[in-house]
Amino acid sequence: MEQLAGALVTVVIGVLGCAAYFFGSNFLLDAAFPSRGRDPLTAARNMRRANAIRPWLFLGPALLVLGIYLVYPVFESLRLSLHDRSGRNFVGLSNYVWMVNNPGFRESMFNNMLWLLFVPALSTFLGLVIAALTDRIWWGNIAKSLIFMPMAISFVGASVIWKFIYDYRAAGSEQIGILNAIVVYFGGEPQAWITIPFWNNFFLMIILVWIQTGFAMVILSAALRGIPDETIEAAVIDGANGFQIFFKIMIPQIWGTIAVVWTTITILVLKVFDIVLAMTNGQWNTQVLANLMFDWMFRGGGDFGRGAAIAMVIMVLVIPIMVWNIRRASAEMEGR
Repeated sequence: MEQLAGALVTVVIGVLGCAAYFFGSNFLLDAAFPSRGRDPLTAARNMRRANAIRPWLFLGPALLVLGIYLVYPVFESLRLSLHDRSGRNFVGLSNYVWMVNNPGFRESMFNNMLWLLFVPALSTFLGLVIAALTDRIWWGNIAKSLIFMPMAISFVGASVIWKFIYDYRAAGSEQIGILNAIVVYFGGEPQAWITIPFWNNFFLMIILVWIQTGFAMVILSAALRGIPDETIEAAVIDGANGFQIFFKIMIPQIWGTIAVVWTTITILVLKVFDIVLAMTNGQWNTQVLANLMFDWMFRGGGDFGRGAAIAMVIMVLVIPIMVWNIRRASAEMEGR
């Protein structure tokens, strides 16, 4: 109860603080550049000045927070990656040389590539198929709500749920894991699913697919509903069947949205950490870059140099996708 009360107090203070800043900054700005009771020339000049300053009053706190919690950590991570484990002695590119030659890093890169190939593709595909199918049934909104629900669960919470699905008990014991219960029911032997090398990566990926399919479904459903009815009607008149309409008429018109969903999930996959930490902690060949970074930076005495070097690799992998997304969004806005 104390934690809940503390959270509520924090939310209330935050909302009231934002409101007080909004009204207070406007009041002070209008007081500094008054327009009422002034001659037309002075009033017009003060209004122009106030309107030029006002956006920066609202952007200021956000820019300050971004500078402290986003820009500064980037440069600090770059600095740490060129220093030793204590972050005090300069070692140049030694941490990056170690990283390239480290088996754990190579394992993490390989696993991240698997995640990149599997999760965005399957999440986007399932989201697209579900969005198209649920728009054709009367209980589609109920189905969408149920499919979207995992998005409201934290990654750790989702991992705990799936631990019960993958739970393993020795042969002859009662299986409380759903997957092993099904296997035993059909005469098979129970398996410790998340300890099976290589395949356990896919069992972990399914958790993220389960979470992100709802996100893809909502975005793609909105895009499908934005397709003009005249286009579909013209295709039907020309004799196109359902598959031809879907793959040759609908998908080309929402390809931009599909690409945005794909790349958004890709960025998330590159930063995946919680699921691996909660399910295996990187054991049994399931290590990924973010978890490896956490291990080196905060465990075993902490090595800030190597942890920061791995963090820089993650950032370098994410930046091109973000730039592509931003450029695509800008191009679409200019097209409108």
